[in-house]
Amino acid sequence: MICVSLGRARHKRMIAEHQFLVEQGAQLVELRLDYISRAVDLKRLLNDRPGPVVATVRRKEDGGRWERSEQDRLMLLRSVIAAGAEYVDIEADVAAQIPRYGNTKRIISYHDFSGTPENLDELHEAMAAEDADIVKIACMANSFSDNIRMINLCKNAKIPTIGICMGEIGMLTRILANRVGSPFTYATFSSDKKLAPGQLNWKEMNSVYHYETIKEDTALFGVIADPVAHSHSPLIHNAAFVDAGLNARYLPLRVPKDDLPSFMRTCKELGIQGISITIPHKESALQYCTQAESSCTGIGAINTMIFNGDDRLGYNTDYRAAMDCIEESFKIERGTENSLQGKTALVLGAGGVSRAIAWGLRQRKCDVTISSRTRERAELLAADIGCRVIDWEERHEAKVQLLINGTPIGMHPDVDNTPFNQSALNQFMVVFDTVYNPENTLLIKQATQKQSRVITGVDMFVRQAAYQYKLFTGQEASIELMRKKIKEATNPVRLN
Repeated sequence: MICVSLGRARHKRMIAEHQFLVEQGAQLVELRLDYISRAVDLKRLLNDRPGPVVATVRRKEDGGRWERSEQDRLMLLRSVIAAGAEYVDIEADVAAQIPRYGNTKRIISYHDFSGTPENLDELHEAMAAEDADIVKIACMANSFSDNIRMINLCKNAKIPTIGICMGEIGMLTRILANRVGSPFTYATFSSDKKLAPGQLNWKEMNSVYHYETIKEDTALFGVIADPVAHSHSPLIHNAAFVDAGLNARYLPLRVPKDDLPSFMRTCKELGIQGISITIPHKESALQYCTQAESSCTGIGAINTMIFNGDDRLGYNTDYRAAMDCIEESFKIERGTENSLQGKTALVLGAGGVSRAIAWGLRQRKCDVTISSRTRERAELLAADIGCRVIDWEERHEAKVQLLINGTPIGMHPDVDNTPFNQSALNQFMVVFDTVYNPENTLLIKQATQKQSRVITGVDMFVRQAAYQYKLFTGQEASIELMRKKIKEATNPVRLN
């Protein structure tokens, strides 16, 4: 079950949103009474409520907005119980001052916005002793292993427990709450009204992650990145899983750069079977593979890892997808030896995606030039794969048949910039922009105006995701469905 948190300054708005949520199928709503700017009118909020509620009056030190006295707050909590709310949220340190009454269930809660305590088990035991029906612990995650400790706490608890790791690192604890036996998890009414760090939109929890059907036997996959909340990979992979009727789920896994060793040690405990890998881990993740396809060692980076027993198998589907797109654009049969011999290419950028594409081009005997805003990175890449480097300021002087943007220039929200001047484009070029949000970047728009053939970031993104999906499941993905989902997500026109 998902508890949708409502925090509004006005009674009227909170009542209206509660009614709307129930009509949309929400089973439980949290009324954040500390958000109400005037005196709280419990009769107005509770007498004709359309569904069950958790009543919460959160102090500022616990992430709330209560500005009146602590005595007034405790009185309001007692009044909530007397009014018959289904649940009341009481902080552990004041639980003894709020006696049980009637049928209202007691959620005994603890919040730590700085980190996840080492003594979780002791903390849980003390909270359970405060006449708790449910124990709720919400702590900031500073490492992936914090998630594992919190999940294990919930799984092993003898009374119903909600364990949340806050922040982007801890999003998976919210998504997997049902899997580990928590009575419910929390989500926000809308993305612009997050009441706690890392809280997801309740529609996203339902339509992307299908929260209620995540069970103990659900196969888990995900994307590791830092940051990760912007990634559209969960959207398209989960849609493909549902379309195929697979009991599998794909999670956003924020792993800070220096936390990758911890993730690799502990992710097996979570039951993760495969991951997509993106910035900043593509190169460093290679060292954790027990086996990797030859392209990965040649490129020096992976973007996919499959866990098979004690083996970690590495792949680079960026490379495969990009080569498919390029060969198709030049009308070359896939797999033709030396298929790009005689062609010239300019690769902008020297990061992970540029490295994968440049390596693939050189394998096909293309004449490649690298240009990066950081010349040192360009020279390192060029030395690794055997190609030339030109200064960033000289990039427009290169006469090439294929232009590839491997930089983030033009990515949302920087949509008014382009890495290459339109005046240097022509109708004889193929222009490939790896940015997929938006699909029609300024570079793609200007190339189209110049009658260049274009390859968009969506073309590559969908193909690499489809390759990953097959590695994850052994089945072919619905490319049409994936393309539809990513285009809906990146379309600048949003309909509510």
